[in-house]
Amino acid sequence: MRRVQVEKRPNANRLVQSQGLVYSNNPAPGDTADPYWPDDRYYSFSSKEIELLEEAGQDVFDMCSEAASILLETPEVITNKMAIPAFVLKQIKESWYRDPAWGSIYGRFDVCFGGLDHPDPRLRVPKFYEFNADTPTSIVEAASIQWFWLEQTGHGNDQLNSLTEKLISAWARNLRLIEETLGHRPTVHFAIGYGEQTGEDAMNTTLLMDTCQQAGWDTKSLYVEQIAMSPDGRFFDQDGQHIDVIFKLYPWEYMVEQEFGEACFKDMDRVGQRNSAGEYVGGTIWIEPPYKMLWSNKALFAILWDLFQDDPRSKWLLPTYFENEAPASLTRFARKPIFAREGADVLLQADGKVIQDAATGYYGKEGYVIQELALLPEFKDDKGAPYYPVLGLWFVDGDVAGMGIREDKTPITTNGSWFIPHSISDGPVCYDRTPIPDADEIEAVLTLESYEDLKQANGVMEYVESVVG
Repeated sequence: MRRVQVEKRPNANRLVQSQGLVYSNNPAPGDTADPYWPDDRYYSFSSKEIELLEEAGQDVFDMCSEAASILLETPEVITNKMAIPAFVLKQIKESWYRDPAWGSIYGRFDVCFGGLDHPDPRLRVPKFYEFNADTPTSIVEAASIQWFWLEQTGHGNDQLNSLTEKLISAWARNLRLIEETLGHRPTVHFAIGYGEQTGEDAMNTTLLMDTCQQAGWDTKSLYVEQIAMSPDGRFFDQDGQHIDVIFKLYPWEYMVEQEFGEACFKDMDRVGQRNSAGEYVGGTIWIEPPYKMLWSNKALFAILWDLFQDDPRSKWLLPTYFENEAPASLTRFARKPIFAREGADVLLQADGKVIQDAATGYYGKEGYVIQELALLPEFKDDKGAPYYPVLGLWFVDGDVAGMGIREDKTPITTNGSWFIPHSISDGPVCYDRTPIPDADEIEAVLTLESYEDLKQANGVMEYVESVVG
């Protein structure tokens, strides 16, 4: 694993914006900070390192699956330690035990790894921090933008990236089973929360919507705030159409605290129901499914450690504990809220000394976990400045599907951390080189008029227009 500095492509920031990364903004005049996609460096991996990450990812995913089944036999752990309300337990269980399984599309593990040749032996073994299993973002960058980068620059032979293909297959497999459950072919709704100004949520959801369309299903977009509940407890969109299936880029832990949270789970009891006339009067299917509440909770890794610390697969895990159960001997640790996002309210401490404190006061009311300190590897640029990359290992429909890297100047990765592409240095070349578009070609793509057909198709561009103008 190496950090490689390169020359930027001409008009790089406008180029990635034209490819869908609308939230990589140009720095303001006088601002010397890099844009979200810097384009002047990448991380290079050997095929052996990629194989190791895939092996580790599959092992950890399997442990998550085994833990889910165990947790469902001890519901008091779910409600008391994981701060998940009791009214969701029935649907967590039902969504987990579907056979064949359906309802989940994707998730992303965050991983600490410095490469097989790293001078620190600790960093030669991938260690898993957490599982972003419900509403992970950065899939636009991971699935498409970094692949375009590889095709245009030739910096490497391949990439850990089959995200687009696997997303299409995942939608097709899951929706065929959902269609059987409903008894009719549904339109799939896609929802984000209103007011996210950067366009990140919109574009991440649009990519997922596009892959769903490529799988052969009709789609429709809306905001979560536009979802309405009828007097009989069913859910409808802004046009009065019943929502049979909906993907939401909106966390379950937010939904369960809101006015219609409990009603949403009661409505799931009716999925598949029809009246005497054969009309569908059933409930709504939500993607990601309720059981993802077990995995998107940072307490998951305390449970994994408790269950599997003597298992050979525990080599991928960090000792993690609920805060009130952490041993006094653990003096080098990360303290994390059970529910938190984007590095907020994480504390890194070593032997009484604070390394970094990302306190905001927003998260933590449900409790914390204590995880053995595993600082990210430090890579330096040509001026000696340190950078810390975290690897995001993507899973689609239960299989490893790709990787994205976020990098920062501090060990805690935040929403403002940069996205850096990666490639595989050895093995066959698995792509065809493509030319880098010139300035006129880039600006032509950025003109909304060129998207007129998309705009008319299922509202794909409404998200983008509403948040970025």
